[in-house]
Amino acid sequence: MKKIIGVFGVILLIVAGCGGEKQAQAELACIDLTKNYPEKEFFLTDMADITFLYLNSDNDEYLYQGSINYITANTVVVVDNSSGSILFFNKDGIPRSRFNHVGNGPEDYLPRPNVMYDETTDELFVTSAGYHLIQVYSSTGEHKRTITIPQHLRINGIISLDDSSFFFNELGAIGEEYISFYRISKTTGAVIDSVQLPKTQTFLGINLDGNRIPTPTRRLVKCPDGALLSSHGTDTVFLYSSDKSLTPVLYQTPSVTSLSPMEFLDNCLNIGQYQFIKCIIVKQGDVYPGRFPAKFYIREKKTGNIFRQKLLLPDYKGKEFIINPGTQVFNESIQGNGDYFELDLIELKKAYRENMLSGKLKDLVATLNEDKDNNVFMLLNFK
Repeated sequence: MKKIIGVFGVILLIVAGCGGEKQAQAELACIDLTKNYPEKEFFLTDMADITFLYLNSDNDEYLYQGSINYITANTVVVVDNSSGSILFFNKDGIPRSRFNHVGNGPEDYLPRPNVMYDETTDELFVTSAGYHLIQVYSSTGEHKRTITIPQHLRINGIISLDDSSFFFNELGAIGEEYISFYRISKTTGAVIDSVQLPKTQTFLGINLDGNRIPTPTRRLVKCPDGALLSSHGTDTVFLYSSDKSLTPVLYQTPSVTSLSPMEFLDNCLNIGQYQFIKCIIVKQGDVYPGRFPAKFYIREKKTGNIFRQKLLLPDYKGKEFIINPGTQVFNESIQGNGDYFELDLIELKKAYRENMLSGKLKDLVATLNEDKDNNVFMLLNFK
């Protein structure tokens, strides 16, 4: 079991005086949540190569409710949230195959599963939050095997770390002292490594009708170098690498427990030349009927400068975008160096009629019908 005390001691030494320009360029990035960082416009076309993708729905069986779940070099995988069906498309958006094994049988999966696809072996790994089984299917739905992990562990977020292992954070209970992460074998489900990071003892949520409701957080994010782990007990995001090393990469100041209302890091995306950072705001006693309030920042790795996000697309006038760790889908074809946006087709058609679109996006939208076609995806491969 890894210990965090030694690493945390190093963090305390590094972050002393974290607000200066010199420190901003240090290896460990710092965000000062008491600062009013300026807003800066970024054009997505300057930051990334962009591809627009439409998942063809001429066949009604490939209409879906949901979004992209996984992308490989030649394949796009979507889970239909309405039925639980898993749909396969090629990278041109042409339907390839589909199947549905929702149920309680020994070869079934639960509704709204998490999926990861290995194109080389044609193996789709399917699991659900709170479950201890991973079902493995071919892209046509043939059940290949079941991976059983230790039954005392309950899977929450899970990623494919490398060719031989998965990495996930355990679905823990309110009041637990640590956030636990586990690395397991893709063949046997055996635990290869584990990490425990301290949690803050202050409840980061709201009380609603006598119930304690925690804020939804992204404990685990895939990145090109491994996985980013979020720990509110240390105000820090760590990089876990395939060699089992654990390195701090981003730190907040002041501490979450010293702020009122509380603000804390909800992990980050470390892609291209940028870090995209989300900070959640929680005021005890307030009721949030939808999403918790949040701030979104972008940090330029080269300069260390931090700005509030304002992301624009020249081909879509009047539209602003936000990149944050909660929306990432892992794209194996670009090794985690990208992100995507789902563009609502009804909004796109309205923008088309108002002459707000141009270029390839305009040409694509002109061919689609908002009453019967799927939404459009914008895939970003960061430079």
